Amino acid sequence: MTVREHSTVTKNEDMTTTDARAFPAGFLFGAATAAYQIEGATHEDGRTDSIWDAFSRVPGAVINGESGETACDHYHRYQGDVALMKDLGLQTYRFSTSWSRVQPDGGPVNPKGLDFYSRLVDELLAAGIKPWLTLHHWDLPQALEEKGGWAARDTSFLFRDYALNVHEALGDRVGVWTTLNEPWCSSFLSYTAGVHAPGRQSKPAGLAAGHHLLLGHGLAVEALRERDPKLELGITLNLTVAKPVDPTSPGDLDAARRIDGQFNRFFLDPIFRGAYPADLLADVAGLGLAEVIRDGDLARISQPIDALGVNYYHGELVSDRPAEHPLLAQAPTGRATSSPFPAADGVFNHPQGLPLTAMEWEVQPDGLRELLLRVDREYTRPAGTKIYVTENGAAYDDTVDADGRVRDVERTEFLRSHLSAILDAIDEGVPVHGYFYWSLLDNFEWAWGYEKRFGIVRVDYETQERTVKDSGLAYAKIIRDRALS
Repeated sequence: MTVREHSTVTKNEDMTTTDARAFPAGFLFGAATAAYQIEGATHEDGRTDSIWDAFSRVPGAVINGESGETACDHYHRYQGDVALMKDLGLQTYRFSTSWSRVQPDGGPVNPKGLDFYSRLVDELLAAGIKPWLTLHHWDLPQALEEKGGWAARDTSFLFRDYALNVHEALGDRVGVWTTLNEPWCSSFLSYTAGVHAPGRQSKPAGLAAGHHLLLGHGLAVEALRERDPKLELGITLNLTVAKPVDPTSPGDLDAARRIDGQFNRFFLDPIFRGAYPADLLADVAGLGLAEVIRDGDLARISQPIDALGVNYYHGELVSDRPAEHPLLAQAPTGRATSSPFPAADGVFNHPQGLPLTAMEWEVQPDGLRELLLRVDREYTRPAGTKIYVTENGAAYDDTVDADGRVRDVERTEFLRSHLSAILDAIDEGVPVHGYFYWSLLDNFEWAWGYEKRFGIVRVDYETQERTVKDSGLAYAKIIRDRALS
């Protein structure tokens, strides 16, 4: 099926360029995925367990006891998936390499594992699609977790070595390298809240993991920069806009400050300012963060980067007073957990009265505009770093109509409204350089298993048939026009 077989064209199809908002020259349109969520083949060609393979076997950890064992079978179907990307008009594709495939158990390099990514890169280049590589999207080898995982300092140095091994195989063809995807999730959700692999519930471990992830980022940037100064190096952070329910309430203002500190500034400040925020250090005093920071760490972490990836899904309206839904008070399966924030117990999310996605996340496109303005003003512009929106998307309960179409009107509107918010930010002077929709394919959605669908392409998990949704068709038209009508 091509993306033009089904038409969502309206009377606006023939609008002239003066009726549309154009994207800047050079703005990149892409989509993103992650290795464990789409590849499958979890024990093929030498790959061994990641923490997500092990976590998925824990009773109650993942809805329906599902795993990424097959996922979208991208490992065997990558050629068709790249052809689909080309048909959609994608200019770039953000994918991640699996540490467990490249270095099973964190040990020696696995040639068969690297060969898969080499073939994928060649396929992308042959299709005219720019490969955008992420080294770590949460799938740490389980053998390394059993030696301490990201809570152990040694993992940072092993990550540097892994980065160099991947570069050895792909560096001649891949120019953009992201070290980490969303280290907030692979530290606080994973080591403090326990809702992501490896499922630990320890405040000191979460803080140690957060610091060691940042250190691993710095070590990898240092090593890759030395290896090839021409590379475009960066990191991807999931960031939020935290606002107080009552801006006159000291308690609500402090709740917003704490969420901003441990969601945004915990990562942004060390990377761009070479220091953890003083108020955050005070918040977590006595929980072990100061003890894991060693001389020279922050200098490594704060090396210049070329690109900051901003992942945005929704904002936060917070208070020190309870609402119906305490911040992540329960895992998706209902297992009780700690707050993911080591010093934010007693912070509560409040509904803003906005439309909800199937994840029960509020749809707040203007939050993306606000976030981009802030990040540009306070961090990236002074550092000379480019901003990209590297993830943005929504899960909805899609249905396939009798004619085979997926008329996902809500996702289409989500896509358009957030692209509009990016154009608003650009109009206000923020040089945003690209956008990656999350996700290209419906896939294994971590602790939610296969319950939630984020893709602009539907995957029938029984047959592995791909169907471009109406949102995908709309995105293809925006890319062709390079404008939002």
